[in-house]
Amino acid sequence: METDYLSMCKNFYAATKIPVTLLKGKYAVYTSFNDITGTSPAYFREDLFPMSDHNPTFCSDSPDIGYGRLLIENTDYNLILGPVFNVPVTEELIRYSSRESGVSLENREQYAELLYAIPLLGQAQFANYLVFLHQCINHKTVPAEQLFLENDKLTLERFNQQTDQMVEDKEEGNVHNTYYFELELYQIIKNGNTDALKKFLSATRAPLKEGKMAGAPLRHAKNLFISAVVKAGIMGAIPGGVDIEKTYQLIDYYIQECEQLRTIEKINQLQYVMLLDFCQRAEETRIPEGISPDVYQCMTYIRNHTNEPISVEAAAAHTGRSASYMMKHFKGELGIRMGAYIMRCKLEEAKSLLTYSEKSLAEISSYLCFSSQSYFQNVFKKQYGVTPLQYRKQTKGRSN
Repeated sequence: METDYLSMCKNFYAATKIPVTLLKGKYAVYTSFNDITGTSPAYFREDLFPMSDHNPTFCSDSPDIGYGRLLIENTDYNLILGPVFNVPVTEELIRYSSRESGVSLENREQYAELLYAIPLLGQAQFANYLVFLHQCINHKTVPAEQLFLENDKLTLERFNQQTDQMVEDKEEGNVHNTYYFELELYQIIKNGNTDALKKFLSATRAPLKEGKMAGAPLRHAKNLFISAVVKAGIMGAIPGGVDIEKTYQLIDYYIQECEQLRTIEKINQLQYVMLLDFCQRAEETRIPEGISPDVYQCMTYIRNHTNEPISVEAAAAHTGRSASYMMKHFKGELGIRMGAYIMRCKLEEAKSLLTYSEKSLAEISSYLCFSSQSYFQNVFKKQYGVTPLQYRKQTKGRSN
């Protein structure tokens, strides 16, 4: 029987690249990693992967690293699937995972290669793998949704704890008072009014009570920042006209930057910069007076596809209008031809890349789909009066 389980584990890993550990009692008799490195399986720490009332079940306490556990019924065997990741693997995740898995220093490099080979999986996808194996091994069908449920006892305990905490907060006057402050803040961002935002953030007001979001002060500050950047993006920037994908990318970038900070002062500084950034982007994308929804939709499409060989026909098709219709209305409302606007957007993107990236002229030209580097340089100089390299030296000098 054990031979069959070993064969199944090896075949499953070969097919999916999801690591598998086969347990017998408290010992690992097989792991995908040990199979690759040729080392012996290790003692299994039950505290790291507890079994819940469900079979199969998730058994990870990290939001970025997933594990699942499957009890092979009527035997002493268990399967542990994972680690799997819903975010790209980083050095920090490798260190955390290797530490939790007890990987030695001499095997760290091979372990990292194994982690990089694991496909990115959302929790719902991972649940489907677990219930599939459960059906194959235990011949039982359970809905994947069951893995996200908890038993009634835990639900009742949570409800009781929440009720007790609410009563205590009321008695001690611990109430949130940020609602109207936040409504006004994110409305200003939506309107793209950076001057009003600066005045609002510097205004004197009664102390704000945000609630307790973590035990440690630094973690509390980071959690508040994460809440603020998500709301600034979803309640402010996106309704203000900022591209949805770009907004979510910025949210990700700011959260990643915040997680690297080690002082509350730096987190507060980053939050101020982040709010202004979203506000300025909303200001730049705000629909001008007299611009029709069709023309604005066309403008947005062009701005968000500067790294593609955009044609007037493709931009018009995005709005559901003919090219002739859009060219006429575009020129009539903006006073500029669609083709000229496409070039302007590409050149504005080039200015940003020249200032804030280290990409070469060839890389920028290729990224923005110019026919050649020399053509890019010629149209850039014609538009701005300086060559791309001269512009880079000027702006880099000012930023330093």
